[in-house]
Amino acid sequence: MTSVITLLTDYGLEDGYVAACHGVIARIAPQSRIIDVCHLVPSGDVRRGAAILAQTVPYLPAGVHVAVIDPGVGGSRRAVAVEAGDHVFVGPDNGVLSWAVQAVGGAVAAYELGNEDFFLKPVSPTFLGRDVFAPVAAHLVTGRELAELGPQVSPERLVAFPAPTSMISEGVVEGEVLSVDHYGNVQLSISAGDLVTLGARPGTTLAVRLGRRQISVPFRETFAAVAPGEVVAFTDSAGLLALAVNSGDACQRLGLPPGARVRIHPAP
Repeated sequence: MTSVITLLTDYGLEDGYVAACHGVIARIAPQSRIIDVCHLVPSGDVRRGAAILAQTVPYLPAGVHVAVIDPGVGGSRRAVAVEAGDHVFVGPDNGVLSWAVQAVGGAVAAYELGNEDFFLKPVSPTFLGRDVFAPVAAHLVTGRELAELGPQVSPERLVAFPAPTSMISEGVVEGEVLSVDHYGNVQLSISAGDLVTLGARPGTTLAVRLGRRQISVPFRETFAAVAPGEVVAFTDSAGLLALAVNSGDACQRLGLPPGARVRIHPAP
């Protein structure tokens, strides 16, 4: 196991929660290297956290990845560690780990976090990031074995979000809003390859159906290719189609929350 630990939470940066997790890790594994993926995930937005982790993990070194977006903290959901290739994912079993696990090849093994020898004591029922997930990660990078954490869980029994999908039919591709970043850019489950299949390339115009509305949107390589205030479609850094407003907020402008359905085809 490498000494790298990554952290993704919805704790924000206005309190000491993130620092407490860093401190617990440093006390147990002072040689560890911590990478903060994000701590500004919207509160309780498990799906957004899952998307961020899945799209970031291909660029992270092998290590232990802690993700704590946990609106069910203190409830009946399990705390787990999931082995996938050279990576171990630690967090609540609520779907937040699922897309990242698949992004690196799928789960090899999974364990419920039941061995309290790995926990900070006393355990606060409302701050498991500090008292359970962070110390478990720290112990793992010091060389403790996954099998010591608790009973093994079948990977098929882990909570998983359905994989984002797109569907092409009769010259139209349909997908969903996968996530919205803090700029208000709307990321869709429609890939650049889907658009190539339809004959749409940067420089063309897309007809975008949003519920009962249809708008024409220029398809460009970057949002800066249109004037400030204009809507634009572009392929983002994850290879997915995104809708943006140059110097504005596409989510608010278009009324597209995560999960909303979108239909797109090349404009005549």
